[in-house]
Amino acid sequence: MKNLLTDIPGVRVGHAGDTALASGVTAVLFDSPAVAAMDVRGGGPGTRESALLDPVNTVERIDALALAGGSAFGIEAGGGVQAWLAERGRGFAIRDAIVPIVPGAVVFDLLNGGDKRWGRFPPYRDLGYAAAAAAGQDFALGNAGAGLGATTANLKGGLGSASAATPGGVRVAALAVVNAVGSVTVGDGPWFWAAPFESESEYGGRGLPPSFAPDMLTMRLKGGPATTAGENTTLAVVVTDAVLTKPQARRLAIIAQTGFARAIYPVHAPLDGDVVFAAATGVKPIDPLVGLTELGMVAANTVARAIARGVYEAAALPFRDALPAWKDRFAR
Repeated sequence: MKNLLTDIPGVRVGHAGDTALASGVTAVLFDSPAVAAMDVRGGGPGTRESALLDPVNTVERIDALALAGGSAFGIEAGGGVQAWLAERGRGFAIRDAIVPIVPGAVVFDLLNGGDKRWGRFPPYRDLGYAAAAAAGQDFALGNAGAGLGATTANLKGGLGSASAATPGGVRVAALAVVNAVGSVTVGDGPWFWAAPFESESEYGGRGLPPSFAPDMLTMRLKGGPATTAGENTTLAVVVTDAVLTKPQARRLAIIAQTGFARAIYPVHAPLDGDVVFAAATGVKPIDPLVGLTELGMVAANTVARAIARGVYEAAALPFRDALPAWKDRFAR
C-alpha cells in the first residue's frame, strides 16, 4: 500500500492547478460507480449535488467527486469532470440519456495572494476536466490540486492522503484538502494534534509535547480578528472496499468526521465548511453493526492522518506575507 486513496482498487486521483492563480482542482474517479453519501459539519459549506447523496434520494452511486478551490466559483469544477466522463459514456442511464454523477465541494482560497483576475468566467471547469484527464494511481500531496492554495491559521495547508486496513482486511483510505480556520499543530510548535495516530513518521514523527501549557490551548484562527465565515473549510473523501448501503455509507461519513476533531483545533466552526464524502466500492462484506463501527473507527484515524499529512507536505506560496510551511519552520 502506498498510503494513498488509490490503495482502494478501482479508484484514481488527478490534479490540475495554476500556480499564478494559486488554486486548483482534484478529481476522484471510480472505475465503476460507487455507493456514496456525505456528512456536513461546518457552518459554511459550498457543495454540488449534495441533496443527491441523502440516503432517502434515488441515485445510489456516483462516478466521481470534484474538489476545488475558488469558493463558489470552484463548484464549476464538477462540470469539467462530468464532461470528461460524458465523453467516455460514463453515467447514470435514463433511457437513452447518460448523466455522469459528480458531487463535489469547494474551499475558499481567494485571499491567498494568487491572481484571481480571471475575466468573465473562472477557470475551474477547465481545471476539472484536466484533473479528470490526469487521474491515475499516483498523485502529489501538499501544494497539489484543490490543496494548492489552501492555508490554516498558522501554516500553509494542503492536500494529504492516508490508508489503512481493519484487522479483518477491509481497506479504507482518505484524502483531505486542509484549508481550516483553526490549526493542525499544537500551539506554536511542531507537534500535530493527530500525533497519536501517526504511522511510520509520515508527518515528522514528533509526537505530542511533553506537557501542555495554557497558551497551547489558546484559540488560533486564520485571519485573526478579520476572520469571516467564508474563508475556510476542510474537505475529506473516505473510500473503502467494503460492501455498504447508502445509509451505511452515511454512517461511515459521520464516524469518519471524528478524524477532523482529532487533527484540527478548533473544528466544525461557523467559519468552516467541513465536509466528508464516503464511498464504497462494494467488494468485501462486513458485519452491519460491529464491522461498520470498526471500519468507522479506522476511517476516523485515517482522516486525521491525511489532514496532518496535508500540512506536513505543503510548501509556502511564493507571495509576500505568505504563511510558512511546516517544513520551513520545523524540518530537521
